[in-house]
Amino acid sequence: RSGGFGKIILLPLYPQYSITTTGSSVNEWNRQCERLGVRNIPQKLVHHFYQNPDYLDAMVENINKALARFEDVSPSDIHLVFSAHGVPISIIQKGDPYQKHIEETVRLVRERGGWTSPHTLCYQSKVGPAEWLKPSLNETIDRLGADGAKNIVVIPVAFLTDHIETLHEIGIETRHRASELGISRFEVMPALNSHPKLIKALAEEVLRLARPE
Repeated sequence: RSGGFGKIILLPLYPQYSITTTGSSVNEWNRQCERLGVRNIPQKLVHHFYQNPDYLDAMVENINKALARFEDVSPSDIHLVFSAHGVPISIIQKGDPYQKHIEETVRLVRERGGWTSPHTLCYQSKVGPAEWLKPSLNETIDRLGADGAKNIVVIPVAFLTDHIETLHEIGIETRHRASELGISRFEVMPALNSHPKLIKALAEEVLRLARPE
């Protein structure tokens, strides 16, 4: 409150925008500002950054790290499974851009990577009885197993860092499910975490908003 700030830049660590993620974070920020009496300081928000070239390059590099473990396998025999955190369909129907942002992220990453492997986009981490975006990660793994797929790389496309949804839900639960279905090679793209190009992308987004208008 007493820092003498001239501008505040909010940097939610979500590459794609959703009211359920960035939106809820900003709402909490606003509640805390009101509680602390922080007013009349110009604020700007990094709404999303999935189009940032350095972010995309970081994604491509980490996907290639996972693919490097398949040196003896033809690209046509490796299935890329892009998995994003799901949201209720009702949120999308109200105009939330999240699904479009995710689909565009996958398109941009694939275009930049130039891979010839088949790919699928799916969604994970559903909670509650409401209908969520589909197909789910489990449904996708089940279908690929039924189709005889043997080599899969799961790409957490909406998660920047490792946490329960990458390390446990994908790395343990989904890996076990894939093994039971006869999928013999199951790899997960390393989360970006502190990847230098991710950090560069975040800095670029902040500096862009910090420039005088």
